Amino acid sequence: MGMKLALMISVATMLYTCQAGSNLHPLILIPGNGGNQLEAKLTSDYKPSSLYCNKWNPVRKDKEGWFRLWFDPSVLLAPFTKCFAERMTLYYHPDLDDFRNAPGVQTRVPHFGSTQSLLYLDPYLKHITAYMAPLVESLEQIGYVNGETLFGAPYDFRYGLAAEGHPSHVGSKFLQDLKDLIEKASTSNGGKPVILLSHSLGGLFALQLLNRNPSSWRQKYIKHFIALSAPWGGTVEEMLTFASGNSLEVPLVEPLQVREEQRSSESNLWLMPNPKLFGSQKPLVITPNATYSAYDVAQFLSDIGFPQGVYPYKSRILPLTEKLVAPGVPVTCITGSGVSTPETLFYGENGFDEQPEIVYGDGDGTVNMLSLLALESLWSNEKNQTLKVIKIRGVSHTLILKNNAALEEIIGEISGINSIAEYYVGYRIK
Repeated sequence: MGMKLALMISVATMLYTCQAGSNLHPLILIPGNGGNQLEAKLTSDYKPSSLYCNKWNPVRKDKEGWFRLWFDPSVLLAPFTKCFAERMTLYYHPDLDDFRNAPGVQTRVPHFGSTQSLLYLDPYLKHITAYMAPLVESLEQIGYVNGETLFGAPYDFRYGLAAEGHPSHVGSKFLQDLKDLIEKASTSNGGKPVILLSHSLGGLFALQLLNRNPSSWRQKYIKHFIALSAPWGGTVEEMLTFASGNSLEVPLVEPLQVREEQRSSESNLWLMPNPKLFGSQKPLVITPNATYSAYDVAQFLSDIGFPQGVYPYKSRILPLTEKLVAPGVPVTCITGSGVSTPETLFYGENGFDEQPEIVYGDGDGTVNMLSLLALESLWSNEKNQTLKVIKIRGVSHTLILKNNAALEEIIGEISGINSIAEYYVGYRIK
């Protein structure tokens, strides 16, 4: 970095620090998959599969019968893991062409507009379920205040979005709620445009929001879009999740116990490897009888014993992934790199009920580098699109929200956006 540019950034940071109280652009946090609390209520239509799953479980409920579905530590105990899974399961209804909850299970997302449900997945287990708490603390240190300049946009992360012409009731409502929150945050802060800060799956929702609204709206209400660990082109790990289940490193949870629930998730289908990015030549899953590339996901779903996922994937999801349209507002991607990430899965004669042998490649431990950096290649010729990419070596998919080096990069970027002498450095690799 040249001395002149370094001096400009230093001056801009000092000006920002002096005027932080009046110069902050409102900021909205959009979490990733599983990144906020989710509550449920059981009705008379609920038919438990066992005595363990009866309506008395869990004991802790509010006066109206609502309880925390995600995250609750009872999921760690085998009999209750099954209860959790059946209550989290979604069902695709062909007549509705949309996804719905299991019968008798109502769900809601608490504290929309606030950061409260993003801080800890279980407020009674703060140490082990902290999610965005370190990031929020860092934002508060530079002057952000929850409910005034800092807002949260939690959502039901099991649901996704659908391609044009297909209903997506829950996902579409979230986009409308997010749009309303953006407008409200801007209005309450003197008309300042908003900074969107997403993690993981939240980045896909944010990009869809931007592309589903006119340029005039984006220019008025969006200052900058910062995407952390965004899986722009999906992940190979998602194929493992569908084939064999994924404990997501939650101790004591048996992957096969949650496999059907994970297969039912509309957002998980959305995160399958993008054919246009991963191509037709690269083998992602290899078995004694077949090899699957990103172009073979539909056949893969059928062969693993989930044929009911084929139609919604081909009709609703695949067309949604064909284009990652540049939104015409400044975008910064901050990603981890240099962390072993599943790249090819090898299954033996025992089939998909056993975890595969894995060949690893570069990424953030969850998302492949090809997916994390997809916008670099896709938007390289977009003249009206400002894109900045920051890679932080050794930082994993979720550690990016806690690691000191990552937090310094994130806060530095936000400080630069908020400063009077706003700067743009271009592509940068850490």
